[in-house]
Amino acid sequence: MQKTIDAHFHIWRQQDQPWLVGPMVPRIFGPYEPIRRDYPIEEFLADQQGSGVEKAVYVQTNWAKEDFEKEVAFLQKTADETGWPHAIVGYTDMTVDDIRPQIDRLKKYPLLRGVRMQLHWHETPAFRFATGPDQVIDPRVRANVARLKDYGLSFDLQLFPAQMTDGLTLVGENPETNFILTHAGMLTGMDQETTEAWKAGLRTLSAAPNGYAKLSGLGTFVHRNDPALIAYIVDSAIEILGADHLMFGSNFPIEKLWTSHAELIKAHRAAVAKHGPAAEADIFWNTAGRIYRPA
Repeated sequence: MQKTIDAHFHIWRQQDQPWLVGPMVPRIFGPYEPIRRDYPIEEFLADQQGSGVEKAVYVQTNWAKEDFEKEVAFLQKTADETGWPHAIVGYTDMTVDDIRPQIDRLKKYPLLRGVRMQLHWHETPAFRFATGPDQVIDPRVRANVARLKDYGLSFDLQLFPAQMTDGLTLVGENPETNFILTHAGMLTGMDQETTEAWKAGLRTLSAAPNGYAKLSGLGTFVHRNDPALIAYIVDSAIEILGADHLMFGSNFPIEKLWTSHAELIKAHRAAVAKHGPAAEADIFWNTAGRIYRPA
């Protein structure tokens, strides 16, 4: 079995998550009552036991904005005590005048490798997170993203296909920073118009050599583990971006709403296997190892 870095997972204490404490609201992954609870590292380790996952990258989970340092501190403490995770993607508010004071507070945590602020916007209101479709090229966002290179941090970029042209502007003007497209660009449906727009978006981003993508969250819009859909996304992403620009992520426990970790990674392994051992090594280990540098 190809050893694996899970490049996108979460853990949490419900008390730290305003969105898990307050009333349920429409979200891109649908109803989420089963995960309105604590999801500790011990449960994640049990979920992925036997999967070949040897390291994992934690990605921020929308604590209250003012608690951005508390989140990273909690993950660093968890890693110090359990050995997991092996890298942390924290949160910073890229809309402030100057992000450096926030990053200065986070840099003291040894496992910090990057930051994410979700910038995705869609015509469907339930799919929106950003304040508008062009927030990705807001002048303050651009100025703050440009500062990441001074800290050696990556940026997890979450966009829909219609935003990819603006995304390329952001990625292209920061060639020293690695950008990782979350959930492979978020394909929302399998009708021809939607799939062609999604592939066009990936082609747009492929113009930047510092643009990467995660094969994660592929059940987000269908609310199931769909091996055929996963294979379609894997095939297209490898053709457009290349296996050396792709990495696997489980998106647990979100995907736990509809599948097990074992079935999820089984579908991803099957989809990648037909592309050969070099693609398997890149997607399940090499790319995430190079970009996130897990401890």
